[in-house]
Parts: sequence; C-alpha cells; structure tokens
Amino acid sequence: MNRIYVDNAATTPVRKEVVDKMLPYYTEFYGNPSAVYAEGQQTKKALDEARETIAGILNCQPKEIFFTGSGTEADNWAIIGAAYANKAKGNHIITSAIEHHAVLHACDYLEKRGFEVTKLPVDEYGIVNPEDLKNALKDNTVLITIMTANNEIGTIQPIKELCAIAKEKGILFHTDAVQATGHIKLDIKDLNVDMLSISGHKFNAPKGVGVLYIKTGTRVHNYMHGGGQERNRRAGTENVAGVIGMAEALRLADIELEEKNKYLTNLRDYFIDTVSKKIPYCRLNGHRTNRLPGNINFSFQYIEGESLLLMLDIKGISASSGSACTSGALDPSHVLLAIGLPHEIAHGSLRISIDSQNTKEEMDYIIDSLVTIVQRLRDMSPLYEEVLKGDK
Repeated sequence: MNRIYVDNAATTPVRKEVVDKMLPYYTEFYGNPSAVYAEGQQTKKALDEARETIAGILNCQPKEIFFTGSGTEADNWAIIGAAYANKAKGNHIITSAIEHHAVLHACDYLEKRGFEVTKLPVDEYGIVNPEDLKNALKDNTVLITIMTANNEIGTIQPIKELCAIAKEKGILFHTDAVQATGHIKLDIKDLNVDMLSISGHKFNAPKGVGVLYIKTGTRVHNYMHGGGQERNRRAGTENVAGVIGMAEALRLADIELEEKNKYLTNLRDYFIDTVSKKIPYCRLNGHRTNRLPGNINFSFQYIEGESLLLMLDIKGISASSGSACTSGALDPSHVLLAIGLPHEIAHGSLRISIDSQNTKEEMDYIIDSLVTIVQRLRDMSPLYEEVLKGDK
C-alpha cells in the first residue's frame, strides 16, 4: 500500500486544478500588480478578481479582504494591530485557553507590553461557555479573539453567540478561522465578526498565502510597513500566483462542501466508532458531533504519543499528535490539558485529520495498525501491566 496521509489539519496537498490556475502567473502573467503598465495591470485585474471570489464566498465586501503571507500573520495583525489602535479605549483582551499559538503568543507579546489578557476556560469538549465570556468582560476590554474551530480536537465554537455578546458592549471580535475555512460554511455577515483569519494551505491551496478580513470601519494599525500594497494596509508585493490559487481552491471547496462533508463525516464516524470498540482505555477528544468533518483526536492510555507516531510512520501512515507548529515539543498539548486531561493521558494523543482523498480502506488499515501498535506499546508499559493485574 502507498503511504497514507492523514495530517490534513497540518497542511493539504495543492489540487491539480489549483496548480493549473496558478502556473501562468509564474511565467506568462508575471507583472508586478503595483505597476502602471500593461503587465502590472493585467496581474492587478487577476488579483482583484480573486479578491471578489473570496469575498463572495465569505459574504463580505472585496475591499474588506486583505492578503497576507499566512494565517499566523493574519492573526498577529488582527490582535496586535487592533490592540494598539484601540489602546485609548482600554488594554484588556479576552481569548480562550485552546487557541492556536499564533493567537496565544500574540497575546503574550501584548501582555509583556502592558496589556491585560484573560484566557477563558473551556469545558471537557473544548467549548467556550458564553456566560464565562460575559463574566470576563471589563470596562477596559477592547478585543475578544476566539477561534472558529480548534486545530487539534476539531471542536466548533458558538462564534455567532459569542460575537453577539461582544457587540452588545461595542467590543471588537476576531476569530481565527484557519481550520474552519473551506471545511464548514462561513458567512461573515451572519457571524458579524470584525476580523477573521484564513490560511490557504489548509484547504488545498499553496502555502505562504492567507487572508485577514477587516470589517469596514474597524480600527487596526498596519502590521507590515513599506509600500502601498493592499490599499496601503499591508506592505509587500502580493503573492499573485498564491492568491489566484487560494481563490480557486476556496471556490472549488465551496462548490463541493456539502457532498464532501457528508463523505468525511461518515468516514470520521466510522473510524471513531471502530477504534472505540477495538481499543480499550482510549478517549475521544473534542465534541462527538460538533466538530470538523475531517477531525479525529484520540488519547490512548499507557502509551507515549511520540512512539505511536514513529511506529505509524514505519507502517506508512503520516499522522500527528496535535498542532503542526508544536509537533516537535515534548510538553503535552495545551489544548488537551485545557479540556481536563492529565499529563500522562495527554501525552498519548493522536490526531487523524482526513480529506476527500482518503478512503475507507485506508481507515481500516490505520485502525488495524493502531490496534497492533497500541497493544505492543502497552506490553512494554509497567503501568499497563499493573492495570491488567488489577483487572484480574
């Protein structure tokens, strides 16, 4: 069997249709979109069309779409830019304990510079309680930033409800929608958020291109300084080919969303149900149904996640223990700790994130491999040996 890739939350392969759409902008239509001559205006037109495509899918105005180099840049721009732009109103920021590090570290950066940060707790499924948000509000709160869907456990937050709480108090609301975009339907007007972050490589577009949606009238300081690109808001020559690819990938994802999500949900649920039956002492992390269609996250007691990943790799399976940005870290996931898992169980976590290229046959192979590997690792565990003695 060929290698099986099930780490799509980390990055996705670029679709052939997307590559085909991008290629002319590397060789034939190579002009700088800031140039006034024909070659530049040609690429500027393509850039504007891509902006219109993305805005149409997200239900916002094209002038509210700003291209960035990544989701991390979009998060940093939104959080740091909004915090400083609105500092005269207050210096209190609210986020959640399970945010991506692009958000948490941006908040840490601000905290070291005089801002106050509140990190809301989550329940056992990773969901923020709207009452906790209400109770955390202060007279000096200027920004709330809570992700749409978690990158590790897949839980989807009640963003519309949380944002409504912010709106009642006139507080800016940003959501990191990096994991959600292209995988669940997003309507910016319905959500009523002020800012929203996207990263192309999470939905079969290339790496190195993202979006920050900024609602008209929102006060946000510029994050990149230099030229007058992106309507004088984000300096740096745009990644034209990347933007073209991102718009095409999002267009295709939007067309296929309903059918694809039905397929992924069935595959996901089959995997979860089968693993739960076949492997004892395992725990599904995140909400059982209110989660991204392609996300599966299990913790297996009495094993180390790193050993599990290495043995899966030997069997030709590419999976993850959590966020791609921290996969080399020895500490357990902050997300799993936040939902109440003790260190020893959090260490034995596995994230399987599937996409439309994955099949039931692949799921069966992964499950059979997991059964064998987990048992082998537990056979080497003195803790598991004690558990077996206790059971007898």
